[in-house]
Amino acid sequence: MQKISAVLITLNAAQRLDATLQALSWCDEIVVVDSGSSDNTLAICAHYQCRVVHRPFDRYGNQKKFAVDQAQHDWVLSVDSDEIVTDQLRQEIQAILQQNESKHAGYYVSIPLIFLGTRLNSEASKRFLRFFNKRFGNFDDAPVHEKVRLTGSIGKLRGEMLHHSYRDLHEFFVKFNKYTSLAAQSMHEGGRKISFAHVVLKCPVTFFKVYFIKGCFRNGVPGFLWAFLSSFYPVVKYAKLWELNLSKAPAATPQPSITQPMVSRPLQVIEKSS
Repeated sequence: MQKISAVLITLNAAQRLDATLQALSWCDEIVVVDSGSSDNTLAICAHYQCRVVHRPFDRYGNQKKFAVDQAQHDWVLSVDSDEIVTDQLRQEIQAILQQNESKHAGYYVSIPLIFLGTRLNSEASKRFLRFFNKRFGNFDDAPVHEKVRLTGSIGKLRGEMLHHSYRDLHEFFVKFNKYTSLAAQSMHEGGRKISFAHVVLKCPVTFFKVYFIKGCFRNGVPGFLWAFLSSFYPVVKYAKLWELNLSKAPAATPQPSITQPMVSRPLQVIEKSS
């Protein structure tokens, strides 16, 4: 049977980490890359006999790539510190590991979001490449929304990892502010421009898609709140991008004074999409 390494990155993750690590106890090793936790995170890791490596945080992609590099085994299961591997997923992975050769270099895993105690319909179909053979690839270096880049075929697993990302709305907005800033900075570094019309239209389009098409209307108040907040996310992200681009724009050339009266007009800032 082939062996597997579970890899995680942590920073003050004690509130949910116990359940996450308990669901990984079947793995041959658990590697935790910690970036300076000051809570009970390291004590919980010691309880589950994790191998802890310390590294200052720079980007999510870099941090997860480093964690994969620390794994002793080729097969890697990348888990966030607020995700729980279900029994069905464990059984599927173990069945694959019992084979001498896998026909795929990696597998997509469904990671539905649990928001305010509700499993959201809109997030149930989202799949992420989290179980893979590191001989064929690793995470990219993205600052946020990092992805695994593999050479080879990719399969799909039916089992899930349950994502308990937010304890409450306060924690949601803390992460909301952090992720929108990281995303805006990444787009700014890539020279991305955005039009005012795109920002305005993105909000209602996203709400309609998440609430009606993806079925959040079936999830009561949590579903409505998630659809609303999801539609607000791109507006804030692009507003922060606009602010970054504006702060880096060259100063306007002073215009010669003129004697004829000027007509006051509202200021419009429109940037063409690249």
